[in-house]
Amino acid sequence: MVKGRQGERVRLYVRGTILGYKRSKSNQYENTSLLQIEGVTTKEDVAWYCGKRMAYIYKAKTKSKGTHYRCIWGKVTRPHGNSGVVRAKFKSNLPPKSMGAKVRVFMYPSNI
Repeated sequence: MVKGRQGERVRLYVRGTILGYKRSKSNQYENTSLLQIEGVTTKEDVAWYCGKRMAYIYKAKTKSKGTHYRCIWGKVTRPHGNSGVVRAKFKSNLPPKSMGAKVRVFMYPSNI
């Protein structure tokens, strides 16, 4: 018999939301995604997250390696504007259905 967990659960990542692709009035750049990280509201706050790894986790119809879940890894590259939005590059470009979806921003690699 397995004993239950004591105390509160610990989350080792910060939640973020995918806003869309980097774009101009007439062009769209799918290789760079824009994200809003929870609790980040200024360009100065973004500095700590630059270089951090992130994971977009989604559910697929077919099983692969024994699971329906898949993951696309990426990293925060730089701020975008003054309101705490960040630019990120992923190993493969994010699909359009990911817009508005959640992403996990991990606390590594750390520069402390």
